[in-house]
Amino acid sequence: MSNTTPGQTILKGISGSPGICIGKAYLVEKEGVNIIERYPVSDAMVQGEIDRFKNAVSKAKKDHAKIIEALDDDLSENLNILEAHMILFKDKMLYGKTIDTISRDKINAEWALRKVSRQVKLMFQQVDDQYLQARVNDIVQVSDKIMSYLIGARDINIADINKRVILVAHDLSPADASQIQLERIKGFVTDRGGRDSHTAIVAKSLKIPSVFGLGRATIDINNDDILIIDGSSGTIIVNPDEETLFKYEERMARFAAYQADLERESHLPAVTRDQVPLTLMANIELVEEVVAAKDNGAIGIGLFRTEFLYLDLKRYPTEEELLQKYKELAELMTPEPVTIRTLDINGDKFNPYIDPVEEANPALGLRAVRFCLENRHIFITQIKAILRAAAFGNIKLLIPMISCVEEIIQVREILNLAVEELKAESKIFNKDIPLGIMIEVPSAVMMAEELAGHVDFFSIGTNDLIQYSMAIDRRNRRVAHLYQALNPAVLKMIKITCDAAQKNGIEVVMCGEMAGDPINIPVLMGLGLRNLSMNSASIPVIKKLIRNLDMEENQKIVDKALEFSTVEEITEYVRTAYKDILPYREIEETA
Repeated sequence: MSNTTPGQTILKGISGSPGICIGKAYLVEKEGVNIIERYPVSDAMVQGEIDRFKNAVSKAKKDHAKIIEALDDDLSENLNILEAHMILFKDKMLYGKTIDTISRDKINAEWALRKVSRQVKLMFQQVDDQYLQARVNDIVQVSDKIMSYLIGARDINIADINKRVILVAHDLSPADASQIQLERIKGFVTDRGGRDSHTAIVAKSLKIPSVFGLGRATIDINNDDILIIDGSSGTIIVNPDEETLFKYEERMARFAAYQADLERESHLPAVTRDQVPLTLMANIELVEEVVAAKDNGAIGIGLFRTEFLYLDLKRYPTEEELLQKYKELAELMTPEPVTIRTLDINGDKFNPYIDPVEEANPALGLRAVRFCLENRHIFITQIKAILRAAAFGNIKLLIPMISCVEEIIQVREILNLAVEELKAESKIFNKDIPLGIMIEVPSAVMMAEELAGHVDFFSIGTNDLIQYSMAIDRRNRRVAHLYQALNPAVLKMIKITCDAAQKNGIEVVMCGEMAGDPINIPVLMGLGLRNLSMNSASIPVIKKLIRNLDMEENQKIVDKALEFSTVEEITEYVRTAYKDILPYREIEETA
């Protein structure tokens, strides 16, 4: 999206990593990845096309290996991301299917690779999970790397750029981003990508501003154009006027001072001025994210999404494979808790290795616990691995999308069966781990008191709770504006859930994205929440805000806010009441 004012153009994209930078544009050319020619090959030529494809993969892998070897110590936490890309070069879904397509369809290697990568991309985009959808970028980036060798295109060499510039590219892979020299590259923007991509993880570790998903940045921006990147809001200003430049230079200085304050205070606890403590934890998908979680002061992992391993292997992992991953995570975080959410997928849309079942509305179909209860052998394998890993650390078990008491009773039955099997197999495990459920559908809210009698804790998943309660597809841009965390109906459901947990003496955590947005924190605290889990990068910001709150005063303000009946009234009231202590991003948005 873009709009033009006299002398400057404003482009809107997706925030990749926060911060502001100002500098000249440097367009990164990546030639030839758009293949338009398809041609048949004879039986005699099929093996030659396969060999040509294999040779391109081999060269791409060698290039990637060199990048890994040259990785700076400062970026070592991203090693697993780059190694995951290394695995994708020989992945069955991409590598194997491309070879099969060349043989079966008798077509050239370029077109076969293009066809397979598009099929894989379409499959992953149908998954109702933002993180798993973002893995599409990994497939596309590896495919592009191989394609560049197939057609002889010149590839990016970020490390060779010797100017102080802002990169503008159609796409950057994690490997590309990891070559960025901070003394030269101020920030980067791309046509592709999203906030949950692996490239975004690398950008945040580099702590440089980035904006993704601009669509036409490489068309609308020319070399040496002056750019302002506001990574916090996802805004790019091309050739700004003097007034805008001056304003953003001031903002940049304030942001730098704010970041310095955050780093100095990151070790301090999340305790209000009147000594009310909160526990802030991290949401993660990959074990390598533990480093960032600890660095940002997380007191445990409030949500470990387990889908990535199933996605990565392209088959159901064994109990031993799951155990290895969960055990590593538990040991890295001990003695702090790790909450492992069981498999939350929609089987027919996600897995290429089970019989597909057509569903008109997968979001309301066989997903999460419903899928697991129908496929008990898959579910019990995961639960056994979690119970075994619990012998090595402080693990909690979390079940997603519980909608009725009957489902949690069935889960308890399977949990007991897993215990009996582990006993019979003489395996070391811990059966006494807390069992929790995700509160993310309205029926679970209405039955919260009854459900509380069957579990040890609640975890409020606001992403789905808002979607299901408001009947909103958050990926549909025509109704996305209705997806509002501070909607009075959503706040009432959170209050009902917190009250039910308190009445039954069980813990309640919020692990949805709502917990990581500063403007929501005073309201959540007023509703009774004391345990929040979020993207680890948000933790220092939220901790600083909490230390500036007075709980008694906060309660009075929130009680008043809850009397309003519209999102706009609540939002404006909260912003006004806390304008002096809201973080940088909120201050700028209301300036």
